[in-house]
Amino acid sequence: MHENKKNNSQDEEAQKINEEKLDNASKDDVKEKTLTERLKDTEEKLLRSLAEIENQRRRFEKEVKDAFEFGSFNFARESLAILDNLQRAKLAIKNDDNLKENKDLDKFLDNITIVEKDLVSIFEKNRINKIDTKDKKFDPNFHQAMSEIDDVKAEPGTIIQEIQSGYMLGERLLRPALVGVAKKSAENIDKKKKK
Repeated sequence: MHENKKNNSQDEEAQKINEEKLDNASKDDVKEKTLTERLKDTEEKLLRSLAEIENQRRRFEKEVKDAFEFGSFNFARESLAILDNLQRAKLAIKNDDNLKENKDLDKFLDNITIVEKDLVSIFEKNRINKIDTKDKKFDPNFHQAMSEIDDVKAEPGTIIQEIQSGYMLGERLLRPALVGVAKKSAENIDKKKKK
């Protein structure tokens, strides 16, 4: 009987050892799975970080490009006031009755015109271009309507008067053109009906 107990206890010990081995093996599997999962998580985090770094690099490049292209945007807009004032001065001088009698008026106006042309040339070299409004359809992206004018000859929505020139800096609007636009009048409507 004693031998029976000994065999049972040896069997129990062997079973415990086998259970421990299985338990350790399953723990190793769990550890391995968690290591594999950790490796996948780490890989995903790395890929996300690399993607974020790439996105930041692209944003930075775009910001640098925009800074070079449009860094002078405010300066350019302020410089337009100089051109506007030169044009106003020419008109004021031409329309002043006292100055019309001055013999040197034409020379003075010629000098103002030279300065005006130089300024326009500088603008064009720096990609600042005037918006063309002559006989164009009103476009709120480039024009600002200041008035509507009855004009039987003009198609409604057509620009018939430029109050102040508009300018573009490259592909970006620097200042909209202030314009007068032909409006729909009874005569325009009658014309369309006849056609």
